[in-house]
Amino acid sequence: MTSNLTTADRRPPTLVLVHGTNSSSAWASGLMRELTLRGHRSVAVDLPGHGDEAFYPRAYQAPQDLKALATEPSPLAKITIDDYVDRVVDVVHRARRHGPVILAGASQGGVSVSMVGNAIPDLLERVVYVAAYCCVDLPNMAAYLTAPENADSLLPLIEAVKAADPAILGVNRVNWRSADPAVFHAVKECLAGDFTDEAVGRLLNMLEPDETAAIPVTEARGEAATWGRIPRTYVRFTLDRLIPPALQDRFINEADRLTPGNPTDVRSVAAPHVGPFDHPDLVDVFTDLLSR
Repeated sequence: MTSNLTTADRRPPTLVLVHGTNSSSAWASGLMRELTLRGHRSVAVDLPGHGDEAFYPRAYQAPQDLKALATEPSPLAKITIDDYVDRVVDVVHRARRHGPVILAGASQGGVSVSMVGNAIPDLLERVVYVAAYCCVDLPNMAAYLTAPENADSLLPLIEAVKAADPAILGVNRVNWRSADPAVFHAVKECLAGDFTDEAVGRLLNMLEPDETAAIPVTEARGEAATWGRIPRTYVRFTLDRLIPPALQDRFINEADRLTPGNPTDVRSVAAPHVGPFDHPDLVDVFTDLLSR
């Protein structure tokens, strides 16, 4: 299966990129630069409450007030998956005026990809999951966190350094600016793998403190009649220690069982959870998808 459009559209496709948790469109800047230099169109979405709309608690600024940081309210607590879907759907509609659209998401961004796929399947040429959650059998991200395939995940290292109680604030708040060595260790081990310490430091300064706590427990399953009709690619990050390869493989297998006539195009890249996303092998994957 090479196209999801009723009438073949030979115009060059646009790649629409959706970021993951505590992140922004900045995660894709290197990937978009490399794709642009190869002659391809791409745009990264800032989900509501992120990027230009990011919220930085007053207590997060230096000198930090850790006690206040644990209690300062966040506007992201009111954001839902519907807000995320509406933002991405709007971008897809605008990009679709100029040709086919390939929608890709990283990490938690996979939830938005699946929900948008359910909502507007006929506007998407392909969906791509980049080491991302792709819920099929189980209802949401949280359900997969207790799956046996997730047993080796180092996500608990990040959970342990949260700066506030999500049940109280309604957001997952992490103090990425903390001088606590546990924060640096958690990021390096869980997210960054073989990054140098300097690269981990740059990553810490790209991450945003707050993320709505609603998404992990929100219904996130792709539906066979809608999402299941769209050609899909899953890019496995084989060095990922947040979403272990075993869990990535479970997502692929579940999707293939749901839509046996539309099997997943699987690619593998030797990278940790955060890439980097201008990793040459990942750039090659997207170059191939955009060149078909």
